[in-house]
Amino acid sequence: EKDEPGEEVRVTYRELLELTCRLGNTLKRQGVKRGDRVTIYMPPCPLAVASMLACARIGAVHALVFAGFSAESLADRIRD
Repeated sequence: EKDEPGEEVRVTYRELLELTCRLGNTLKRQGVKRGDRVTIYMPPCPLAVASMLACARIGAVHALVFAGFSAESLADRIRD
C-alpha cells in the first residue's frame, strides 16, 4: 500500500523475482560484491523490497532507510 489510502501496487512472485534479479545484476555491474555494505534510501514500495532481496541474493549487507530523513539523520544512519 502507498501512503495515500486506496492506492496499492500488486506484484506477483514472478515479477518480484525478475525485478530482484535485474537489480542484483545491476549492483554487481556497479561493483557491489559479497560482504559489501549497501544503504537503500527510498520510500516503502515494491522496489525497496526487491532492492533488499537483491542485496541478500548477492551477499551484500544492507540497511534500509526510508526517504524523509534530513541529510544529517541520513548520514548518521549510514554510519551506524
